[in-house]
Amino acid sequence: MTDGNRTSGSQPGAEVPAAGAESGAPGRCRAGPRALGVPDLSLVVLIGATGSGKSTFAARHFKPTEVISSDFCRGLVSDDDNDQSASGDAFEVLHFIVGKRLAAGRLTVVDATNVQAESRAQLVRLAREHDVLPVAIVLDVPEHVCAERNAARADRAGLPRRVIQRHQRELRRSLGTLEREGFRTVHVLRGAREVEDVEVVRERRFNDLRHLTGPFDVVGDIHGCRAELETLIDRLGYALVRDAEGRAVDAVHPEGRTAVFVGDLVDRGPDSPGVLRLVMGMVASGRALCVSGNHENKLGRHLDGRTVQHTHGLAETVEQLAKEDEAFRAGVATFIKGLVSHYVLDGGALVVCHAGLPEKYHGRTSGRVRSFALYGDTTGETDEFGLPVRYPWAEEYRGRAAVVYGHTPTPRAGWLNNTLCLDTGCTFGGKLTALRWPERELVDVPAERVWYEPTKPLAAEAPGGADGRPLDLGDVAGRRTVETRHMGRLAVREENAAAALEVMSRFALDPRLLPYLPPTMAPCATAKPSDEADARGEGFLEHPREAFAEYRAAGVREVVCEEKHMGSRAVVLVCRSAAVARERFGVSGASEGVSGAVYTRTGRPFFDDRARTERLLGRVRDCVERAGLWAELDTPWLLLDAELMPWSLKATGLLRTQYAAVGAAAGAVFPEALGALEAAAARGVDVASLLDRQRGRAADAAAFTDAYRRYCWRVGEAASGAGAGAAGPGGLAGIRLAPFHLLAVEGRSLAAVPHTEQLALIDRLMAAERALLEEAGDAAPEAGGPAADRTGLLAPTRRLVVDTEDEESVAAGVAWWLDLTAGGGEGMVVKPVGALVRQPDGRLVQPGVKCRGREYLRIVYGPEYTRPENLRRLRARHLGHKRSLALREYALGLEALDRLADGEPLWRVHEAVFAVLALESEPVDPRL
Repeated sequence: MTDGNRTSGSQPGAEVPAAGAESGAPGRCRAGPRALGVPDLSLVVLIGATGSGKSTFAARHFKPTEVISSDFCRGLVSDDDNDQSASGDAFEVLHFIVGKRLAAGRLTVVDATNVQAESRAQLVRLAREHDVLPVAIVLDVPEHVCAERNAARADRAGLPRRVIQRHQRELRRSLGTLEREGFRTVHVLRGAREVEDVEVVRERRFNDLRHLTGPFDVVGDIHGCRAELETLIDRLGYALVRDAEGRAVDAVHPEGRTAVFVGDLVDRGPDSPGVLRLVMGMVASGRALCVSGNHENKLGRHLDGRTVQHTHGLAETVEQLAKEDEAFRAGVATFIKGLVSHYVLDGGALVVCHAGLPEKYHGRTSGRVRSFALYGDTTGETDEFGLPVRYPWAEEYRGRAAVVYGHTPTPRAGWLNNTLCLDTGCTFGGKLTALRWPERELVDVPAERVWYEPTKPLAAEAPGGADGRPLDLGDVAGRRTVETRHMGRLAVREENAAAALEVMSRFALDPRLLPYLPPTMAPCATAKPSDEADARGEGFLEHPREAFAEYRAAGVREVVCEEKHMGSRAVVLVCRSAAVARERFGVSGASEGVSGAVYTRTGRPFFDDRARTERLLGRVRDCVERAGLWAELDTPWLLLDAELMPWSLKATGLLRTQYAAVGAAAGAVFPEALGALEAAAARGVDVASLLDRQRGRAADAAAFTDAYRRYCWRVGEAASGAGAGAAGPGGLAGIRLAPFHLLAVEGRSLAAVPHTEQLALIDRLMAAERALLEEAGDAAPEAGGPAADRTGLLAPTRRLVVDTEDEESVAAGVAWWLDLTAGGGEGMVVKPVGALVRQPDGRLVQPGVKCRGREYLRIVYGPEYTRPENLRRLRARHLGHKRSLALREYALGLEALDRLADGEPLWRVHEAVFAVLALESEPVDPRL
């Protein structure tokens, strides 16, 4: 069976419908049926002499936009529907329009005489090119009826009778050849009465199940592993139904879920009949769907009596089936004949097939589509094991529908460009894997043993797996779409990818040490205006009440307010040793000997010299060891999100050119200007208003200078009081690292661990460093030793938990923020305590919003931003794009961490990391 067509013997491998299907069968013509079955995606070719009523028939049964008339196309090119000299150009236009409609998946009707084989051949070729079914509807109307109708039309009253007679002769010759020409369904209507009485019925293609919305459980290649299938079905929540002999013959899910099998049920494993019995029972009861795999196709040909080679496990299946009764074998043969190549499900969002399917084939019906769905596409080459080299179609896939398939064994299932291979080599000793849809959750069970020795080792090719392949420019160049677990598919524009490629190729560190980039952070909603406070110069642009209200509206009750350090965002990858960095992250070559990395939000090394980086990593490593986290988290490496201070450590150029210049200019201008105004006032000149305004501007400029100076201090050998090991170009004196999030460890992403638990782990690192410094006492520190800087490297992050639904708690949070910022602090970040949180409608909640202090914002918006007229203007700032950007980068960051934890190859992790960097080049107000 097929997606809605029967194929003539001249086209082996194409798909055929179930016996008796209304889509028509070759080798016979239907004489005057009451209902004409027309597949809902097909090319309908009307055939009949002039005057046979084709246009009237088309207008009665099809939409005007579906009908492409040769007369209309003549009119387009010559302004005369009957200008036969324009027929060549007219049919070029007709074929062009038909091709465009078929490419778009639209049923199309060709209204022309089409009585000549050569004219029909072009249309059949168009149908084949677009993998749709060609359907012929023949209007065999008597000659005198055609003549009477033409005579009644003013534009055809003079048409010679011989034209009709010629059309009738050509029509008669065509009736016996239409199926051989390639038409899959042929309807012949004899006489005007039959033409009048019929009804066109649109038939859904067999592969079109878009009306079924699930939920589904898509099961990968089983290959006769019945025991593993029963275990997986049980884990998915189904209750097995057994017959009197204890054999599984059906399975029922209490929530009405539907299983979908990707094919290759048989061969290689110990019990193909048992697998077939269960799957066939589930399909028969309506609790499962199944598409054909290449192994079912081969078994079906064997059961049909055709000669096939008993290789690749077929011999074992034939032997197992020989022990079953004849009725069961007949049922298997019927079942296999009824399998389609692929299904389109859930409104078109999900496509299930065996070997994969490019978007242009979704929902289409042809031998080419069936062949690709069963076998995939190969390059024509063979590998060292004699197996065909498969074309990596999934790497180029950009379709809207998720394509879930099997066929190519891989160590683990992994999403690639909205495609997922579920063949995890169960029969080869791997796993049997299923996908829960729409949850996109993977469930797997291990194989009980190796049932069949693979021809080549079970290793990943392009779609997923731990070995993977090297990084490639094609992975990141051009417009890209990245599939994420938490926010679906996210697009990266071509121009943004180009900007990221420039940064990554010229400035970023070794990509093997770059498993994550942190997202941008959105500010809280703009504070509501207060005219009285603004007039006093005490107005706020950002205020904690807005942040608390935002989370309360999103259904988040508990939030944690974390002190925002004025430094530069830094990600710290610390390995237990250089050997771990080499073995786990593949560090070699120029990076040989490093034990981790410290890098910025754009992937650049934080320090120019490796010595300082290794000294910092050494201190963090010792603290992790002392805190017992290596053993507790069962990991040889940690990934930390942190703030590295002072701000001047990385922003010296920015400070010198943008901020210090403003302060210096103000310091040079205002004293003289104020002195001149004060002297004028002393002489009795009325400059009081101007003097007050300039004094205010001078005070604002001084406040601006004080604001940025709070975040600048000397480090290394320039820092006063540094110990011997702390001073020098590689020293840590004056440098502070404030970690606030443990991102990932070996085999696990920690992004969803509640922030209170996160900070408790960070506190243990602080305590460990204090203990290390106390133990060192006054002894002279060794270079790089834990006591290199007596003040300590790690800085604590103060925090306060606020109940957004409790006014007293909210007020306490506001007071805490006011106290924090009054002392010169930058502000705070407000985060849901539960970390990874969703709104009731399923959308991600902002992972954190920053609420910056009034004086710190002076650095961002300028010395005089607090003046009422400036505040009014700034309150009109637009936050929508920034918030969208923050959420998209957050989802990509989570995806990178999940892929890293899952042990996916570098190119897969790097895809998400690169996308974060690309989004950073989107145009957005940098002050937000």
